[in-house]
Amino acid sequence: MNDKTIIAENLTHRYGQLTAVDHINFAVGRGEVLGFLGPNGAGKSTTVKMLTGQLRPVEGRAVLLGMDVSKQASKVQAQIGVAFETSNLYEQMTATENLALFARLFGVKAFNPQNLLEKVGLGGRANERVSGYSKGMKQRLMLARALVNQPNILFLDEPTDGLDPVSSETIRSLIRDASQQGTTVFLTTHDMVEADKLSHRVAFINQGRIVALDTPHALKQQFGKRALKIEIECPDGRLETREIILDQPETSQTLNHLLAHERVATVHSEEATLEDIFIRMTGRGLN
Repeated sequence: MNDKTIIAENLTHRYGQLTAVDHINFAVGRGEVLGFLGPNGAGKSTTVKMLTGQLRPVEGRAVLLGMDVSKQASKVQAQIGVAFETSNLYEQMTATENLALFARLFGVKAFNPQNLLEKVGLGGRANERVSGYSKGMKQRLMLARALVNQPNILFLDEPTDGLDPVSSETIRSLIRDASQQGTTVFLTTHDMVEADKLSHRVAFINQGRIVALDTPHALKQQFGKRALKIEIECPDGRLETREIILDQPETSQTLNHLLAHERVATVHSEEATLEDIFIRMTGRGLN
């Protein structure tokens, strides 16, 4: 993951007087999954549009696969795959027909849609019209379509939002497989739990600026707290929750006293979530 397939240099975009993306800088390595996290209106979609050549930055530049996107958009777009949250499939066509159409558009020769449909768990529904698909099936088909040209970079927007557990896990497995095969994955989401499961690193964007960029583990160590959550059974049968912060001088003594003098029902380790850290850093939630 040393080769940088995505480089953003002072990337900036404005809508009138509103600065949607404000001089952001980051780089993403080959095969890396970067979770690009923030609430609605934080600048995620505008950033993706600049990275994929749909918007020109007013300042700075985006370099993908060694090419300046503003100058070589067509060449960049031929080597990337994009799956956004909103379905834009051809619903009166079958899954096979959808994939075959995009293969022709990309100039992919000797394309076998069945192999890709099997990979996303739609092999048995290949010849059905997409209009009869569930949301999860459409999401899987959109991901399959994004993989038609065997992209070097995959842009995914909320790929598992609102899906059932089976569809969600299928998509996660596909993302992990793509990463292991060297595809860079740029994952935009406001779901911190999903990002934590999939991302090698995460970037927090808030009000158009990147406020943190690191591995989930490093962010938790730097900004979170480690604690034990202990449920105590009271004499009247009620359960009372106590929290003991770890790594404090008095931690051992407090824990020993609790175990010796109280009726302990459960003990659970607890660490900060990415959402806890985001709220702490920005003072706002993700909705």
